[in-house]
Amino acid sequence: MIDMENLQRLYPIGIQTFSKIREGNYLYIDKTEYVYRMTHSASDYMFLSRPRRFGKSLLTSTLHSYFSGHKELFRGLAIEKLEKEWMEYPVLHFDMSTAKHVDEEQLFQELNLKLFNYEEIYGRLEEEINPNQRLMGLIKRAYQQTGKKVVVLIDEYDAPLLDVAHERENLDVLRNIMRNFYSPLKACDPYLRYVFLTGITKFSQLSIFSELNNIENISMDEPYAAICGISEDEIRSQMKEDVERLAKKLEVTPEEALMKLKENYDGYHFTYPSPDIYNPFSLLTAMEKGKIGSYWFGSGTPTYLIKMLDKFSVVPSEIGKKKAAVEDFDAPTERMTSIIPLLYQSGYITIKDYDEELDLYTLDIPNKEVRIGLMKSLLPYYVASKAPETNTMVAYLSRDIRNGDIDAALRRLQMFLSTIPQCDNTKYEGHYQQIFYIIFSLLGYYVDVEVRTPRGRVDMVLRTETTLYVMELKLDKGADRAMEQINLKNYPERFALCGLPIIKIAVSFDSERCTIGEWKIMEG
Repeated sequence: MIDMENLQRLYPIGIQTFSKIREGNYLYIDKTEYVYRMTHSASDYMFLSRPRRFGKSLLTSTLHSYFSGHKELFRGLAIEKLEKEWMEYPVLHFDMSTAKHVDEEQLFQELNLKLFNYEEIYGRLEEEINPNQRLMGLIKRAYQQTGKKVVVLIDEYDAPLLDVAHERENLDVLRNIMRNFYSPLKACDPYLRYVFLTGITKFSQLSIFSELNNIENISMDEPYAAICGISEDEIRSQMKEDVERLAKKLEVTPEEALMKLKENYDGYHFTYPSPDIYNPFSLLTAMEKGKIGSYWFGSGTPTYLIKMLDKFSVVPSEIGKKKAAVEDFDAPTERMTSIIPLLYQSGYITIKDYDEELDLYTLDIPNKEVRIGLMKSLLPYYVASKAPETNTMVAYLSRDIRNGDIDAALRRLQMFLSTIPQCDNTKYEGHYQQIFYIIFSLLGYYVDVEVRTPRGRVDMVLRTETTLYVMELKLDKGADRAMEQINLKNYPERFALCGLPIIKIAVSFDSERCTIGEWKIMEG
């Protein structure tokens, strides 16, 4: 017997072609009002930066269908009431995501193939040899043959450069090829109706768009805040039945299901003020599977991120809670002096607040999915890649803490840490503090380090639903010394207003045995 209820909705996970979504009757969150706004604005050259898996390719494909005059695909959508003309233009659409992990020769091959596909339609002159000459020829011939100005769409323009952003020599070679390829976009201005580029990073306009000084970066423009991703309003209006279906599977109320989705996938803001934006890939995957999981991280390993954290000496607890001026995070990544632009543009941190007086933005990890995914990626570098044992330990640890048995939790951590091979870092107190920070973050609880109080800093604070734990960590100094410090500086006083019972925990690490030596637990 077929379950008709589950056949009602198809989710376009991994489908980035607008026509396929519309013809296949997949769920489509209507973004066509933005398409109309983009294509009827003062600027005909636009750039949009968003993290991966955020719907940039689908937006580019929607523009492709719109400029190709496929009015039938837009039936029932917002743009149907706005657009009166439905003109058809020649469209050159280049998806650069196929040019990842390439060297100089492979990049030329990729560009040749992309150009050849359009030369089959519009022809090629013998003297056009280099990619920029061929692109210029294509644009001019498309204009001459159709009598219409040309639309150029470039999706993931930075894909060939992302992998080599930290390799000076290789980056310069590939960047010159791409700069050369994009150069006709300026020279061909009289023949162009619209140019749109998407990417993850903002490579400086000097380096890659040296000629293209008329491109408008709409990435932080308030009218386009919700152009990619799914807003809370869109979930409540266009996905009401989906939330109800998920709630049934999770055996909770629709409002509770929405809260779970919010906690895990919401929290992105690409300007300020901005509506709350959900990660579309994770949200739709959760709907399809009927389960809250960590999906965005599963779709790509951030090895480059880990290299860069190391390069800039950033420890896990320093990834969020940053205050920064806009030029410090919406900045070209190839000249980064800190990790902030990479973290922001990759979606690992996002805008959480803005201080108008100081003109400073507060940046933090967007949600639980990113925090847990990030910590899972970083943990192997602290525990010598003992992944299966770590996952099992974290699961049991979660139960210990849920049961309020912090003594059992510390005993479990002691056993686990004693199995990790020694490394240079095990002689530093900070090393253990970061291990604790990562592991407690994996439990999904609020955890913070170096928390200021009127009388000093607390090494670590862990807040569960029922208890607030104030921890002092020492290396080779005994738990009594650590407890004395908590009592002497009266750390719990700072947290008295949180309304939760306070437990004081003093932990001493043994640098010889590379694990917890002893601990003391007292009620606050």
